[in-house]
Amino acid sequence: MPIEEKWKANMEKVAFVKTFPGLVGEWQQLRGKTVDAVTPLTGKAGAAALVCSDGTLLVAPPLSAEPLELAEALSVSRPYLQTRQAAWYAEYDRLVKKDKEALRAARLEKILGAIRNNLEQIPELKERLKDLVQEWK
Repeated sequence: MPIEEKWKANMEKVAFVKTFPGLVGEWQQLRGKTVDAVTPLTGKAGAAALVCSDGTLLVAPPLSAEPLELAEALSVSRPYLQTRQAAWYAEYDRLVKKDKEALRAARLEKILGAIRNNLEQIPELKERLKDLVQEWK
C-alpha cells in the first residue's frame, strides 16, 4: 500500500541521514579543527550547521538534533562536504527521491480512496470528475 511505502521510505531516509560519516555530536570533538562554514538552520532558533575543513559536521546546539534539522544541516553544508562525501550524498539523493515518489503515490491513493468512498453519497461527484477530465484535455 502506498501509504506504508511512504512511511518506510521516510524511515529509511531518516535512518540514513544519521549515518553521515563526518557527523559529530559533541563540541569536544571539534577541538583542533578549523571551522570553514557556519550556516543558520531555519527549524530552531539559534541552531546552525558547523562544517570543518576535514569534512566534520556538527549541528549546534549539539546533537539531539531532530532528523529534520540534521537533514537541513546536511543540505546547507553540502557545498562544503559534497567532494569529501560524494557517495554518501548520492545515496541520500536516491533516498530523498524514493521518499518523494512514495509520498506522491500515497497522496494519489488517498485521493482515489476519497473519491471511491464518496461516490454513493455525492452522486454529482462522478459528473464533476468527468468535467474536470475534459478541462484538462
